[in-house]
Amino acid sequence: MSKKPFTFICGDDDYLVSEKGKQWFTEQTHDLADDLSKEVVDGRAGNLSEVEQALGFFRSAVQTLSMFGERKVVWLKNVSFMADSVTGRAQGTVDLLDDLKSFLEGIDTDLVGVLITAQPIDKRRSFYKWIQKTSDFTILESGKDTADTCARLILDACAQANVKISREGIQALIGKVNGNTRLVVEETIKLCTYAGADGGFIDERLVMDLVPNFGDAEFFEAADAFFSLNLAWTLESLRRHFFTNNDARGLLGSLQSRNRLLIQLRVLLDSGAIKIGNRGIGKTDIEKAAERYRQHFGQATEKSNLNIFTQNPWYLGRLGATAKKVPLKKLVDFQIAFATAFEAIIERPNEQESVCREMAVKCLS
Repeated sequence: MSKKPFTFICGDDDYLVSEKGKQWFTEQTHDLADDLSKEVVDGRAGNLSEVEQALGFFRSAVQTLSMFGERKVVWLKNVSFMADSVTGRAQGTVDLLDDLKSFLEGIDTDLVGVLITAQPIDKRRSFYKWIQKTSDFTILESGKDTADTCARLILDACAQANVKISREGIQALIGKVNGNTRLVVEETIKLCTYAGADGGFIDERLVMDLVPNFGDAEFFEAADAFFSLNLAWTLESLRRHFFTNNDARGLLGSLQSRNRLLIQLRVLLDSGAIKIGNRGIGKTDIEKAAERYRQHFGQATEKSNLNIFTQNPWYLGRLGATAKKVPLKKLVDFQIAFATAFEAIIERPNEQESVCREMAVKCLS
């Protein structure tokens, strides 16, 4: 089988794609003494003129031989014009990519190693289908496995710093950064620095104290505290929430969303459809239960708190600790309490923190 003329890495997560590209580039340039034999071309382009310029620089880099005759390595990095965007759909861009095919096919791998990394990418395009067959092709997709991907990144970063982290700490960190891979690595490195290398330890409390909430994770700590069934922690997290926020609706919505999943988990647990062990819920159990109850949930794949089978098994395993402890009737009581609190904040809009604190005391006392 002949060697592919170039390497292509793409995916839906810019951090994962960039890191994979960096790893390839480091390996390929390890033995190159001359820095001029290593070239990186920026592939970001916001319009047709910038696409043309980036591809022009790329062609020139590939065609210019190393000064000392050694093999050269070129990386066209952060390509953005293969996406489903105005620039990506432009006929001029399509024509430039079609013209690029013959150039890429003619690369002599003995003289130059070529890497292209792109994110995001439109998989419907003919160029994408061509590149799958022609290149040494890799696609990195997170999707429903985002939590697993983040967990691996956390463990890798901790291993490099010789720091240990608890399972609860991993789960809390993923929730805090809202599953963002770049942030999860940066925050892990920060935690490792604080914990101290060579034997340091990161637990859930340290994550809660040092990592801010990002994006949709704004309500994460309060929801986590409530469903830990720890009243003191819940009241403390509510105080922190209302110190910077005046509106309780998003918080109550987050509690309701998680509780919907817990109700479904508890029903499956009580029916014997799943088991929750020390390592969470087995992926096989979830798949069997999904098949069994398909008629009720349909074929939906988009993540929704109304359909437990669209959730990541890692996350469900995390909720399993609560589902095992709280009977179904109490979970239904929680849902009623959340709805009652919604009604109360409409009547008492200036006392929203008090309403939430009263609800917490009633539910968790």
